[in-house]
Amino acid sequence: MVKGIQKILYVLLASFIGLFITSSFFVRAEYHFYEYGDTPHLGKQQLVLFILIIGTVLALSIFLYKLCLKLNKYSWKIVIPATLLLSCALQIAIIFLFPRLPTDDSETVLSLAMNMLYQNDYSTFQTGGYLYMFPFNFSIVLYLKTLLQLFPDNYLVIKIFNIMFTLVTTLMIYLLYRELNSKSKENDYGVLVFGATYIPALFMSNFIYNDVIATAFLTSSLYFSVRFIRTRSIKTIILAAILLAIGNYFRSIGVIFLIAVLLSIIFNIRKIGVKKAIASLFIMAALFNVPAWTQNAVLQATNVVDESVNDNAAPVYMWLNMGINMNTFGFWDSRQSYNIYQRDAGYNKADSVELFKESISNKLSEASIGDLTEMYFKKIVWTWTEGTYQMERYGMGNDGSSDTGGRRSFNLERYSYTTWTTDLFKADSNYRTALLWMLYVMSFLMYGGIFIRLIGGIKGKRFEETSLILVILGFIGFYLLWEIKSRYIYPVYPLLIVLSYMGFKDFYEYGWKKYFLR
Repeated sequence: MVKGIQKILYVLLASFIGLFITSSFFVRAEYHFYEYGDTPHLGKQQLVLFILIIGTVLALSIFLYKLCLKLNKYSWKIVIPATLLLSCALQIAIIFLFPRLPTDDSETVLSLAMNMLYQNDYSTFQTGGYLYMFPFNFSIVLYLKTLLQLFPDNYLVIKIFNIMFTLVTTLMIYLLYRELNSKSKENDYGVLVFGATYIPALFMSNFIYNDVIATAFLTSSLYFSVRFIRTRSIKTIILAAILLAIGNYFRSIGVIFLIAVLLSIIFNIRKIGVKKAIASLFIMAALFNVPAWTQNAVLQATNVVDESVNDNAAPVYMWLNMGINMNTFGFWDSRQSYNIYQRDAGYNKADSVELFKESISNKLSEASIGDLTEMYFKKIVWTWTEGTYQMERYGMGNDGSSDTGGRRSFNLERYSYTTWTTDLFKADSNYRTALLWMLYVMSFLMYGGIFIRLIGGIKGKRFEETSLILVILGFIGFYLLWEIKSRYIYPVYPLLIVLSYMGFKDFYEYGWKKYFLR
C-alpha cells in the first residue's frame, strides 16, 4: 500500500519533469529585466544553439564530476571545510564585484528596520502601512533590525550573514545526500562542490530579503527529519521541528515542508514505531506556529497593535487572484489585485475577500477551457524552466548606465559603485546573455538527472527520496494556483541539486561508463 502510493508520487513528479524537459525543446522561458522588464517571457526555442550549449555544459559536467571523484581519497575534515571556504570566497568576491543595492520589498523592509531601530517607529502596523498589509514580513524586518543593532550599519554585514546561511544550505545539501545514501562507500564530494558553486545561490547572497535565510532553515529541517526516520531519535525530530518553525516564520511556505515530513513519517510508521511516530507528528505540528504566536503576543503586549496582525492583512485570495492572469500567466498584475484590497475594500480583509472571490469567479467564467489550459501551461513551464530564479535582477543587478537605448529604466537596479565586472555584465552585454543561457541549460540538465533518478527508483522500487518528492510536488501544486515568480521556488534548489546529482551519478555509472567509454 505505502510503496504503491510512493510509486504514484514518483510517477507524478516524473510526468512534470518530462513536461519541463519536452517543452524546453519548443519554448524558452526567460526573465531578462533589461530586455522584457519585470515580466515573464516565453519565446520560441533556438534549437540549434540550445543543443550546442547542452553538449558543452554536459561535457563540462562530466569533466568536473571525474575531477571530484579524485577527492574521494581525502578525509571529509579536509574537503568539506576547503569547499565551504571556496564557496565563501566566491560569494565575497561577488558582493564586492556586483555591489547590488536593495530595491522593491528589499529596500522597504530595510527602511522599516531602520525606522524601528533609530526612531522607534512602528506606525507601519497601522492601517495602510506595509506590515499592516503584509505582517508575514515582520520576521525579516526584525532580523534586519537586530543585525543593524549589533553590527555596523551597512549592506556588507547583511550580505555576509547571507553568505553564512548559504554555506549552511550547502553543507545541508551534502548531509542530506549522504543521509539518503547512507550505505554508499564513496564520499561523493561532487554534490558538495556542486552546491558550493551553484551560480544562482552564489549571486543571491546579494539579495537582502528572506529567501536565503528561509532556505537554510527549511533544508536543515528536512535533513534532520530524514535523519529521524533512520535513527528514530526524538532529539532529532525536535530539532527538525524547531528549524521548520523558524524557516516558516521567515517564509510562509513551510507548510509544504511540514506536510511532506508528516506524510514521510506516516509512510515509515512501521520502521519508526507507532509511539515515536505519533510523538513526532505531535511535536512537528505543535511547534510549527510558535514563532508567529509569540510575535502576535509580544506585539499586542507592547501595544504596537490592538489585535492579531492577521485580522486585516491582505488575504490569500489576493495572490490567488493575481495567479489567474492571461497576459502574464500569473505573474505580477501591475497592482490590479493590490487596488482591490487597498482602494475598493479600503484595507478591510473581509470585504476584500468577497471582492477577490468575485474577481476570480469572473476570470474563470469568462475564459475558455483552451485559454485556461494555455495559461496554466505557460505558468508552470515558465516558473520551473526559467532556471535562474531571477538571479540577474535580484542577485546581479544593473548599473543603469547603458547608453544603447535600452528598453527599460534602471533607476531601481543600481549598484553602490561600478566595477569592471558590472561593465562587463551590463544590461545589453553578451556576457550576461551567455550566463543566462548557461544557467538555463544547466537547469534543463538537472531535470534530466532528476528524471533518470525517478525512473530508476520506479523500476527498482526504491523510494528513499519520497520526502524530497513530496516537497517538490507541493511547490508545483502551490505555485500552479498562486502568483508566480521563479524566485519563489528558490527554497527547493537544494533538493533539485540532490536529486539531479543522484541521477547524474546513475547516468555516469550505468550509462556513460558502460556504453560510451567502452
